[in-house]
Amino acid sequence: MADFLMSLKDVTLAFGGDAVLDGVSLSISKGLRAALTGRNGEGKSTLMKVLAGMLECDSGEIVRAPGLTIRYVSQDVPSDRPGDDAFNALSGGRRRRRILEEALTARPDLLLLDEPTNHLDVEAIDWLEGCIRRAREMAVITVTHDRRFLRKVATRIFDLDRGELSGWECDYPTFVKRKAELMADEAVYWARKSRKLAQEEAWIRRGVKARTTRNEGRVAALMQLRKEFAERRIQAGKASMRLDTAAPGGVSVIKTKGLGFAYPGGEPVVRDFSATVLRGERIGILGANGAGKTTLLNLLTGRLAPSAGSVEIGTNVQMAFFDQLRSEMNPALTVAENIASDRDEVLVGGVRKHIFAYLADFLFSSERARTPVRALSGGERARLMLAKLFLRPANLLVMDEPTNDLDIETLELLEEQLLAYKGTLLLVSHDREFLDNVVTSTMVLEGDGLVRQYPGGYADYEKQRGAEASRPRPAKPEPRAAKPEARSQKLTYNEQRELSLLPGRIEALEAELAKMREELSDPSLYRRDGERAQRLAVELPQREAELDAALERWAELEDKA
Repeated sequence: MADFLMSLKDVTLAFGGDAVLDGVSLSISKGLRAALTGRNGEGKSTLMKVLAGMLECDSGEIVRAPGLTIRYVSQDVPSDRPGDDAFNALSGGRRRRRILEEALTARPDLLLLDEPTNHLDVEAIDWLEGCIRRAREMAVITVTHDRRFLRKVATRIFDLDRGELSGWECDYPTFVKRKAELMADEAVYWARKSRKLAQEEAWIRRGVKARTTRNEGRVAALMQLRKEFAERRIQAGKASMRLDTAAPGGVSVIKTKGLGFAYPGGEPVVRDFSATVLRGERIGILGANGAGKTTLLNLLTGRLAPSAGSVEIGTNVQMAFFDQLRSEMNPALTVAENIASDRDEVLVGGVRKHIFAYLADFLFSSERARTPVRALSGGERARLMLAKLFLRPANLLVMDEPTNDLDIETLELLEEQLLAYKGTLLLVSHDREFLDNVVTSTMVLEGDGLVRQYPGGYADYEKQRGAEASRPRPAKPEPRAAKPEARSQKLTYNEQRELSLLPGRIEALEAELAKMREELSDPSLYRRDGERAQRLAVELPQREAELDAALERWAELEDKA
């Protein structure tokens, strides 16, 4: 029991309808590397909050080891942290990494990560994978749609399906195969039950006397069968979506020549980039957070004027933008109103369709279609944006991070639609598997304004980059003074000691900062001790800078280790 951290036994939780958690049981021990899977709306985030102690269950038993420490990282990145100007100045991806760094350096017994790869660039995702694999004493449970991340990190799967949780002692690819077999067996089971029910219903309708002992038993069996079907929770249907392609334009969709761009007073984001995007190409755009992926996307589509060079849009190009839909959604309006305003029908591929029937294709029931958008989950909002996008006939589809918050099943369906799409696609994404499955070439922002195009997806780019790195360089003349030997990437003794001390230093700084901010937020301090208030106001940014430096150093040493 020394490794025991936490257990749930017969935990139930409902919010008015079917139980989100229906008799859920699980046990967590040190070193656990688990993924929590399930479709959007199944209750994965709810279960994570129950584990974190943020939600109380309706019934059941939760046992925690004495002194258990838990850190929960939400899928939402805060837009503002009071008094933390350094954090607020960061981009969304860098804020996400900072939050993850803070959670990891705290070294909790149990780390709960809800969609941790959202907004992270590929380098940061690799870093997070390494940190999780190295943290042997810590238990980690992750909710994520990133299939490559799942394969590299998870050694056990918890699957939440219609309120019930099942544990799978296997990796993610094995789970996918076994789950498909289980669902096929379930379909056969209920098909047989359905035929039996139909036969027995026909028998009872014929008015067979139920007075004999044998017939009474048959009637009782029929009543039980009816009860089984009444209590059965059917898995929600699969989303059904179809992209509507506009009439094709010219062969050349976008042509750039000597394209360059820099923000006023800044370094070049794009420098001397020439390329031609042909009709039917599916191009991924890749780069580190802050490298300028969205800027390049806006330059290519004419929404941003270049500082140098030219961008030429081809003839008859009709664009549809996924990212614009975020701002177009009115949270106060219902799902149906956001799609069709006050109309009852929408035009899908030239055919009129009732708005509720169309939304049902994206897994919105008629009741959910009447719900205000502000009440939707992240996955539901992503599906709603796709529903709005797919109503716009276009021969150039522009998508900026479309995979965030989609469940894996919907993600795979989107992949199918993009592969069948006859138009041209520009796609910004950090989802390595999504890129591999969808794009035909990849534009990579490699820093210092350099943009290069590689054939294939992310895996192809990795291979080509690796081949370039291993290619022999031309011999250079020996310098007069011998260069010092390259430093080993292994940690020195002093670095190991520094790494072991940094979490304590970070924890102390965070506690000190919290105390200072609490004092400064008290208006009476300025009346009681104006000198101390002034001193704290000066020291606060200094301590914040020390914390930032400590976190950066910790991440640097962790990467090197």
